[in-house]
Amino acid sequence: MGNRGMEDLIPLINKLQDAFSSIGQSCNLDLPQIAVVGGQSAGKSSVLENFVGRDFLPRGSGIVTRRPLILQLVNNKAEYAEFLHCKGKKFVDFDEVRTEIESETDRITGSNKGISPIPINLRVYSPHVLNLTLIDLPGMTKVAVGDQPADIEHQIRDMLMQFITKESCLILAVTPANTDLANSDALKIAKEVDPQGLRTIGVITKLDLMDEGTDAKDILENKLLPLRRGYIGVVNRSQKDIDGKKDIRAALAAERKFFLSHPAYRHMAERMGTPHLQKTLNQQLTNHIRDTLPGLRSKLQSQLLSLEKEVEEYKNFRPDDPTRKTKALLQMVQQFGVDFEKCIEGSGDQVDTNELSGGAKINRIFHERFPFELVKIVFDEKELRREISHAIKNVHGVRTGLFTPDLAFEAIVKKQIIKLKTPCLKCIDLVIQELINTVRQCTNKLNSYPRLREETERIVTTHVREREGKTKDQVSCSDERKCEKVIRKGWLTIHISIMKGGSKEYWFVLTAESLSWYKDEEEKEKKYMLPLDNLKIRDVEKGFMSTKHVFAIFNTEQRNVYKDLRQVELACDSQEDVDSWKASFLRAGVYPEKDQTENEEAAPADTFSMDPQLERQVETIRNLVDSYIGIINKSIRDLVPKTIMHLMINSAKDFIHSELLAYLYSSGDQNSLMEESADQAQRRDEMLRMYHALKEALLIIGDINNTSMGESMRLFPLIVILLHSPFSPTPQRRPAPATAPPPSRPPAVRGPTPGPPMNPSPAYGVPLNPSPAFGAPPIPSRPGQPINTYNSNQDPFSAPPQIPSRPARVPPGVPRYHHLLITSVSCLETVVLLECICHVLSLISHHLLTSKSHGLHHFSH
Repeated sequence: MGNRGMEDLIPLINKLQDAFSSIGQSCNLDLPQIAVVGGQSAGKSSVLENFVGRDFLPRGSGIVTRRPLILQLVNNKAEYAEFLHCKGKKFVDFDEVRTEIESETDRITGSNKGISPIPINLRVYSPHVLNLTLIDLPGMTKVAVGDQPADIEHQIRDMLMQFITKESCLILAVTPANTDLANSDALKIAKEVDPQGLRTIGVITKLDLMDEGTDAKDILENKLLPLRRGYIGVVNRSQKDIDGKKDIRAALAAERKFFLSHPAYRHMAERMGTPHLQKTLNQQLTNHIRDTLPGLRSKLQSQLLSLEKEVEEYKNFRPDDPTRKTKALLQMVQQFGVDFEKCIEGSGDQVDTNELSGGAKINRIFHERFPFELVKIVFDEKELRREISHAIKNVHGVRTGLFTPDLAFEAIVKKQIIKLKTPCLKCIDLVIQELINTVRQCTNKLNSYPRLREETERIVTTHVREREGKTKDQVSCSDERKCEKVIRKGWLTIHISIMKGGSKEYWFVLTAESLSWYKDEEEKEKKYMLPLDNLKIRDVEKGFMSTKHVFAIFNTEQRNVYKDLRQVELACDSQEDVDSWKASFLRAGVYPEKDQTENEEAAPADTFSMDPQLERQVETIRNLVDSYIGIINKSIRDLVPKTIMHLMINSAKDFIHSELLAYLYSSGDQNSLMEESADQAQRRDEMLRMYHALKEALLIIGDINNTSMGESMRLFPLIVILLHSPFSPTPQRRPAPATAPPPSRPPAVRGPTPGPPMNPSPAYGVPLNPSPAFGAPPIPSRPGQPINTYNSNQDPFSAPPQIPSRPARVPPGVPRYHHLLITSVSCLETVVLLECICHVLSLISHHLLTSKSHGLHHFSH
């Protein structure tokens, strides 16, 4: 090849394929490659074996290639084969290679003719091959055989599509000549992904098996179904030759003879045959890799940058370093605590948009699920009234009670409050479950150390379970203490006559048992406590000069309520406050004077009793229970979440931050806690291999670019000298004088600065031998100058060459060595040629600006 750096391109792709295949991924890179496709028995295996010159592929009827085979051919003095899955083992006997392919295929797919997309990597070193990489794919089939699944055709098609749909993949479409080209499975599937035929290389096999009088001339001349890369015909060994162990070299000689002797193919024999196919594929794959090299380099750099951060902690990794284990343990526990708190508090960097979790789910339990469970508790009105009636009778015993008994109210309320215990405990259980799920979610980062993750989950979960009991006990006790809860507190004004001290404002506290008022809201100095037995409320008309709204409390038995007052008038600033206080008194069992009769008349018929007094007492307690349970529900909705938050969630956060590390140290050996999992070790090794493979690939690509630049710089002096060649095959010159006086002072020469264009013919002298260090053609001497001006045995660097002061005038014309220039640079890439031209132009510009010679005007041509 023209550029020696290009020879490293195919081995580069081989290294990338090996690196990525060994770690089970492609690094999201579409590597340049050649995929071999065709129908069953199309001759794909024979073509590959002809490349190698050995029988090494499985043979048989039906589907034989059941896994992709990545075949890497490497030109080498020694001949042997290597498998990626058998590292370090060299196969010299190619019959063993065939056996290994069959065994490795059966290991993944079984022996039931199934297929698998997992490739087998085989590298063959041989002096008879060119650098080439091909992927042998299963042959396309129509009918399932043996134990193959019914959709085997679609499975094979999907596998082929995984490779050939990529723009970086060249398609080697193999078609037998004894079938109609229009029905070729290989060309049909290739046309689907490459309709313009830009990536498809056609191979026509079995040309010797065509019917007499027919040939594939039009196909091979690319006239029938044109492809940009054309068709190449080959003649493989027949099945009889294979069974008879016919030597492949003899088969290649027979193939060569076939093309040279066949009347339809003899004119194109140099472009047919397996050797030409191998050479063509080598060139086209190399050029294809070169074309895709910039994009490949960009992808490699992107992958390398993405791995830099992850690999940083593994670069100096030592598994047995105790200081590393201690530091890693501390960092992981701290990170676990931070992650747990972020999940609860909702301040995480990564927000889940798919579902609720952590603190958000607990919040939903507190404010949606728990209130809903409380609302679902429905009282049976008839059953409740019956229970109240029985409670009142049981409290009175043999005597008939005149007053509503408090014990009956307490008994009924406690029984109803017990029903609230179930949703409270259920709320705790839901929160515990979510806490445990959050712990497991946060320990996912500890997967590298399974023992550490297991111990962390166990310790934190045990702590949460311990707090569960205390939380449930606290919630249960809170429910039972709700019977003593205050119904209402607030400021009220007591209206007393002016003679007895006038109106005064006090702090009132209303409970289910009494109404008390204090000097102020600190409730230290109690002024009076009024029991609520036999108390009722009546409206009081607003005074003419008063701005307050007044209602009164009185005793139904005509007893004094406060000191010598039969009723106490209480004033509020607004009617709304009055109505609110009336509602509070109603919950405490103090009813309006008129409403009591209405309530008695409105009693349900099914609870009607012959004892009107008992019915009134039942109604009183029923109203008290309803109001009180409403207060309890509101209090529980507020206090239970706060209790759970304090006793469980905050406690768990504090435990993780302050005590978890100590528990871990005391739970077992630190070394056992920090033992890596096999998956983590494998992942680290794979990541490091990927990282180093990417770095190596980028270095090789860089070396290729440097080699290309070196080629251009080595050819640069040649290009400059060729540009100074004569402009006409027969230039006209003036006769040279007999003796040419040397110039008074030789001009300074920098490097290989050329002299004026001269005709280096023997008539005008022999050019000097150049220094080997330059590797460039010699500089011609001045016409008529003595040959021995410089001693050829002297150091060529001892003195600069003599450059004549005045050039010969020559007419412009076509350079004699123009074809040499084109031939010299035609093998270089376009980039290299452009670099050379830029150097030449810069040199010309320099001479035009600095030289005092009048004979350099022809450079502008």
